[in-house]
Amino acid sequence: MSNLQIGLMIAVISAITAGLRFLPFLIFRKGRKTPAFVTYLGRVLPYATMGMLVVFCLKNVSLLSAPYGLPELIASALVVVLHVLFRNTLVSILGGTATYMLLVQLVF
Repeated sequence: MSNLQIGLMIAVISAITAGLRFLPFLIFRKGRKTPAFVTYLGRVLPYATMGMLVVFCLKNVSLLSAPYGLPELIASALVVVLHVLFRNTLVSILGGTATYMLLVQLVF
């Protein structure tokens, strides 16, 4: 690509990104009630996203060959325990990730 094409591509990407950032402020101005559908999505999408991430992370786990999914099971259980104890998403994610990496690199 030429320098002109690269510059135009960056300009278009920047304009679209800025437009998407400003669009909610234009649509949902002060004084207007947020539509029920948007409120509903705000409530359910975080949980749906986390569910999809769990499925994506565990989709290639082989339960029929060593280590039989044990690192994933241990790390997932630890994430649940940490979240119940601390109610802190960052602690849960970091603890589970560190545990999984240690198990995969040093134990299994």
